[in-house]
Amino acid sequence: MNLTFKQPAKSADTNDLRPENSAGYLVRDTHLLFAKALRDRLQSHQITPGQWYFLRALWDEEGLSQRELSRRVGTTEPTTVSALRLLARNGMIERVRNPKDRRTINIFLTDKARDMRSELMPVAIEVNKVATAGLSDDEFDQFRALLQKVRENLSMEDAD
Repeated sequence: MNLTFKQPAKSADTNDLRPENSAGYLVRDTHLLFAKALRDRLQSHQITPGQWYFLRALWDEEGLSQRELSRRVGTTEPTTVSALRLLARNGMIERVRNPKDRRTINIFLTDKARDMRSELMPVAIEVNKVATAGLSDDEFDQFRALLQKVRENLSMEDAD
């Protein structure tokens, strides 16, 4: 499978704006389908996709500040505060004031949330397997490399 994408022409031709020619549209549409597949599978575990992303980040590294957690998950700080409030209410996280900087709150998982990792990671693995079914290892490597290049391009523009 060749994963080359047709670059839209530089002209103002409205045919170039069709969804099938738009990398942004294809990525957005794919993301929405990923989110739905994940949401459908997480429902039986009483976890929302929003909670999932914070748990996933904290399974990788606990003790992050709210600000760092926002950065890693890609949400605004108010969104992070709301999500953390819900996770705390559900007994999944603890907020601990940083002893070196009293203004900073560090986030730690509870045993309940740590135990959920073995239950929830297979859910995400399943969604990824469904999404990449039929791709060879080489095709998936190429796909991942192309997406990473797109991310780099957009990150560079954002840094300007």
